Amino acid sequence: MNVSSFDKVVHRPLAEVDREVRAVLAEAGFGVLTEIDVSATLREKLGVDRLPLRILGACNPSLADQALRLDPASALVLPCNVVLRASDDGATQVSITDPRTLMDAPAFRELAADAASRLQSALERL
Repeated sequence: MNVSSFDKVVHRPLAEVDREVRAVLAEAGFGVLTEIDVSATLREKLGVDRLPLRILGACNPSLADQALRLDPASALVLPCNVVLRASDDGATQVSITDPRTLMDAPAFRELAADAASRLQSALERL
């Protein structure tokens, strides 16, 4: 896959890390617009049991507005995905899509770098 990400393993349960992720994202100016509980959906639709996996859709309204002004098609890559994945040992893998990968056109370079910096900084605070 050609999408790069910022990744960190946090040695705490997913539910606890979820709360902390939301807090550090908020400090960086991002709100969580969407949440997909992948594990619950697969259990409900397919009867498949798996370790908890959650996708949060994080958005910084100012950065999103700038991206949409540059190109309305940028809506295809909004919001930024933040993935929380539980492991067998009780830790949680946190991965955040690097927006520079998704918005690599020259017109988006500065904006994507700003978003990437904010997201990476948030992850480091976990």
